[in-house]
Amino acid sequence: MAKLVNATGSLVIGYALCSSLLAIINKYAITKFSYPGLLTALQYLTSVSGVWMLGKFGLLYHDPFNFQTAKKFAPAAFVFYLAIFTNTHLLKHANVDTFIVFRSLTPLLVAIADTTFRKQPCPSKLTFVALVTILGGAVGYVMTDSAFTLTAYSWAVAYLVTITTEMVYIKHMVTNLGLNTWGFVFYNNLLSLIIAPVFSFLTGEHLSVFRAIESRGQSWFELDAFVAVSLSCVFGLLISFFGFAARKAISATAFTVTGVVNKFLTVAINVMIWDKHASSFGLVCLLFTLAGGVLYQQSVTTKGNSPVQREAVAKQGKGDDDRIELDEEKQGLISSPKDSNV
Repeated sequence: MAKLVNATGSLVIGYALCSSLLAIINKYAITKFSYPGLLTALQYLTSVSGVWMLGKFGLLYHDPFNFQTAKKFAPAAFVFYLAIFTNTHLLKHANVDTFIVFRSLTPLLVAIADTTFRKQPCPSKLTFVALVTILGGAVGYVMTDSAFTLTAYSWAVAYLVTITTEMVYIKHMVTNLGLNTWGFVFYNNLLSLIIAPVFSFLTGEHLSVFRAIESRGQSWFELDAFVAVSLSCVFGLLISFFGFAARKAISATAFTVTGVVNKFLTVAINVMIWDKHASSFGLVCLLFTLAGGVLYQQSVTTKGNSPVQREAVAKQGKGDDDRIELDEEKQGLISSPKDSNV
């Protein structure tokens, strides 16, 4: 019994550390390695390779690759890629606090889309109060953000739209494919890895990479950038493992509470380690937004709102979007882990 408790505690601690640090690590990585497309491609490659190798060693099972399944999964992978793509660019142009604020707005848009397009019942009074609280905190943050730029907030809006689309529509399509958890991660990251070069050429990022290599000559390798990218890739894979394992080991409520705590830890750590964070009033607005998220989770848990709204809560509990969120989400359940992280 003691061993079981210790094992469960280790899984929860591992998930909490990965989830709370992932957004900060990704921000650090994109600061040292300013090529978002290449960074996410390396993360996809790490996750695909990790899942494949662990499967070969018998440490996990994932569904084998099947072309017909890949064709059906392709739309979901494309939206997933867009979510991570916009997520990474958001972290490149804005701080972690801005990312968390916009990530926290997803329940509001999901509730609106659920009621408007899926003809679900209107949110309960408690849920409505929670959504208004989230919106109020977000508006206050934006109005006092001294680092406001049109570029950063354009990426923020793009990220918010794509992640909401993923929550409202894509999840319902993917669940019909019958993939297991690691199969979902494998397909999601493999297809995203295939898509990555296309966006690299469309955005012209490949030219920037080639110019950087040519200009630096023999000194193109930078240790700090290598360490930052490596940490980002490794934590992206680890959060998949710890996220899935912790979800199985503890109750849904405990997992959600852990996710909420992770968000507050992310804010606290981000403030302590560097100056890439919001102003004091901005942090108050951010905490107000997170408090609204806690109230929202409580409201949908007690009132039993729509499945899509409950799914948005589960994603929030996971913590991140994902890798660049995915956040668990990027890990595969965007999140799962990813299950948004990004």
